[in-house]
Amino acid sequence: MPNSSVCLSFDFDAMSVWYGYKNVSTAMLYRGEYGARVGVPRILNLLKRYGIPATFFIPGHTVESFPEPVEAIMEAGHEIGHHSHAHVDPSDQTPEEESEDMQRAFRTFERIGVKPLGFRSPSLDFSNATLSLIEANGFLYDSSLMADDFRPYHPRLGDQVSQQTPLIGGREARVWELPLCFEFDDWVHFQFNFNPYRNGTSAPSKVFEIWTKEFDWMHANVDAGILR
Repeated sequence: MPNSSVCLSFDFDAMSVWYGYKNVSTAMLYRGEYGARVGVPRILNLLKRYGIPATFFIPGHTVESFPEPVEAIMEAGHEIGHHSHAHVDPSDQTPEEESEDMQRAFRTFERIGVKPLGFRSPSLDFSNATLSLIEANGFLYDSSLMADDFRPYHPRLGDQVSQQTPLIGGREARVWELPLCFEFDDWVHFQFNFNPYRNGTSAPSKVFEIWTKEFDWMHANVDAGILR
């Protein structure tokens, strides 16, 4: 029988996620606070009830803004992953800006005694420098890319490809990629926002069907598959 796994991870962005939008309102920031005030405590209670360990990818901005729920995550023994400092899309940053943001988050994590082993891009997007920075900073794994669905792999550094030229693959990075898919993200299904428009009105039964059907296929067809 296939040895299947499910890895639960949560992006505790809080207010920082809304700064990726053009116009940031006070109401949007309070919606971000909901994650600290309501979302994280409920998730921690659920994980405790079933004895499930999980990973929380947290921006440094959230660590500094909401220390109490972050401390609760740590006390419960869950892994904390690096999720940038200011939740800025790395594809919009210079390599220097991206590196400084990453180091600022490291300094914040160090103050709470955490050395993250995993990284997740705040936008699930990379610049040309992101993977090199992940490798250079000694991460064990990344969880941002989607070249596979249920099997970890090593992403490549130094690919050469364009619309007019075929792929010439670079070398394998030392880090592991634990791939994810947008359809496994509850934000896609449930988060409503006016601009840019997000529907955010999926029925839980619909989302449950998507997730369970994906798991059933993986369990039947992929040896040692990981649903993340």
